[in-house]
Amino acid sequence: MRGLLRKLGKSLMIAFSIPVVSIDGPLKIGRKKEDIRSSSIQSRSKAHDVIKRMLASLGDPYTRFLSPDQFSKMARYDVSGIGMNIKEVPDENGGTKLRVLGLVLDGPAHLAGVRQGDEVLAVNGMDVAGKSAFEVLSSIQGPNETSVTLKVKHGNCGPIQSVTIERQVVARTPVFYRIEQMENGGPSVGYMRLKEFNALARKDLAIAMKRLQKMGASYFVLDLRDNLGGLVQAGIEIAKLFLNQGDTVIYTVGKDPQYQQSAVADNQPLTEAPLIVASALHDNCRAVLVGEKTFGKGLIQSVFELHDGSGVVVTVGKYVTPNHKDINGNGIEPDYRNFPGWHDVEQRLSQCKYVHEHG
Repeated sequence: MRGLLRKLGKSLMIAFSIPVVSIDGPLKIGRKKEDIRSSSIQSRSKAHDVIKRMLASLGDPYTRFLSPDQFSKMARYDVSGIGMNIKEVPDENGGTKLRVLGLVLDGPAHLAGVRQGDEVLAVNGMDVAGKSAFEVLSSIQGPNETSVTLKVKHGNCGPIQSVTIERQVVARTPVFYRIEQMENGGPSVGYMRLKEFNALARKDLAIAMKRLQKMGASYFVLDLRDNLGGLVQAGIEIAKLFLNQGDTVIYTVGKDPQYQQSAVADNQPLTEAPLIVASALHDNCRAVLVGEKTFGKGLIQSVFELHDGSGVVVTVGKYVTPNHKDINGNGIEPDYRNFPGWHDVEQRLSQCKYVHEHG
């Protein structure tokens, strides 16, 4: 299935808008062994406190300690859940509040009335003020076919509503597609909307592309707006559908400042997956980007279990685009704010290929 779009000989536009929190400054990890050895720790809870302070001193909000209960929940984390992701945003009092970052269209949360931008106030009657997005997402997760009740405030000044949502762990098809005829008898356009990067995404997107091609599509639009995100590996595999053999999807940068061609395997649900697809196709001259400037943290994290069942999540590197652009704090600029004509798309892709070939 690699290079499916190349074999079809088609052009692609990607529409995207994925507002992801970014962090400032590079991560510097250090450890003073003498300080640790000289500390007298009397209990497990105090040991956990010491670990939390050590991790906090790194200045990376994504490096964190997990209690045994949190680690256990993370180990059985379900990407599907209720089809919702949240993020921390500043509030009016200098603290943070939780807003809905993305929704799976027609997923459990969406069908229950939750909308992107809603503020999450409580989970099962428990106030979530002061809690992290990770803690709240963990409390939302639960067994299949059980329910969770969320209290949400719609928008900035909208009404407050309690909604009961049934959890679902069975992955649904994340792809919606249709054929559109251009005006004045022009070529047909295959429109594909990818709702999330789950286990079905690559297979269903490949099927959609083949069906649209049989229906006469000469061009394709891949719509990633309001995408929930998903597995990093799913993003890499989807990017490969559109790329030539040997094209770079992403580079990873670790402790040593060298670029490594990568096919990262990561089972944690992340909103980075749409960014991986968009940047890979753009930098390899396979697509133009349409929409808003998009930010992402672009970090690679490892999860380590400790002896007592607790754990730590540590940032160990970052990824950059095939053109070696660091997404962290910089984002991805679109080629166009509004949809261009297909002649402009072809011209821009031709210019991109010329620059790549001739430097």
